[in-house]
Amino acid sequence: MKSLILPPLSVLYGAVTRTRLSLYRRGTFHSTKLDRPVISVGNITTGGTGKTPLVEWVARTLAAEGKKVCILTRGYGRDNPNRQVVVSDGTNVIASPLEAGDEPYLLATNLKGLAAVISNANRIEAAHGAIKHLGTDCFILDDGFQHLRLERDLNIVTIDATNPWGGGHLLPYGRLREPLSGLSRADCVVITRTDQANDLDKLRHEIRRYAPSAPIFQSRMRIKNLPETLPTPVAAFCGVGNPRSFFNQQQLVLEKTFPDHHRYSQADVDSLIESARQAGARSLITTAKDAVKLQSLSFSLPLFVLEIEPQIENEAELARLVLTAAA
Repeated sequence: MKSLILPPLSVLYGAVTRTRLSLYRRGTFHSTKLDRPVISVGNITTGGTGKTPLVEWVARTLAAEGKKVCILTRGYGRDNPNRQVVVSDGTNVIASPLEAGDEPYLLATNLKGLAAVISNANRIEAAHGAIKHLGTDCFILDDGFQHLRLERDLNIVTIDATNPWGGGHLLPYGRLREPLSGLSRADCVVITRTDQANDLDKLRHEIRRYAPSAPIFQSRMRIKNLPETLPTPVAAFCGVGNPRSFFNQQQLVLEKTFPDHHRYSQADVDSLIESARQAGARSLITTAKDAVKLQSLSFSLPLFVLEIEPQIENEAELARLVLTAAA
């Protein structure tokens, strides 16, 4: 029944999406231009594409040049999605993970002293407030590729090499947010997780069909701040958009997947640990995104956090594009 219902819904979704894009192209719908540079980091599919680590990389690149950076994000999974939350003012983290959303809180924590973070579905409102109250001179639009209400000076699109087109179908049958022709709006493309995929030449060729002039960069995820030896065997759990990319990093006796942006309870943890012990595990590992929501919970097995950062080929050229857009 599911397969019979979803394809027609994808056709309807595609018609609505194409109409919306056409209205922006014709000027019926208008985009707002800020008097500060805007760099968007987004994707063409739902789920994890390695976008958040790249947002952090862009913020660090800008901050290193003295820019006063603010990240504008919707803040998925937070308590009140209709309320603006200043997660970080650029100096201090002033909101909890539940108030901010897990990814905004993680960005604010990792970029403490380097970038402000604001969760607000109305990114234009958030930007005006950041200019007025935080003195922001450069914005990063997180998950902004489809957020056409706000003009941007650089459109970066991330594509996951392990599942670039989300099954090849539009939502909800597949994971595509819009037709692949939308890649024509990309100023540059970053292919992520290239170390976990084959036939990158084919993928680059497919991207070139829709974005013939956009520079294409390749990146892989580099593990940081993890002990060289963990108490083994290891069990892993996560609630992220692409759990397989996380599980592939380690040799595991148990893999437990929760929904993306899952809010963990002590009951979740207790059940997880029981399963891990039955599998013979002596430690647990999870993602940094999940870890921010586990601080108040109790673990009877050692818990380790897998932190990652992008390792980008031709990094200097991507940095040049970012800094030129922000000038």
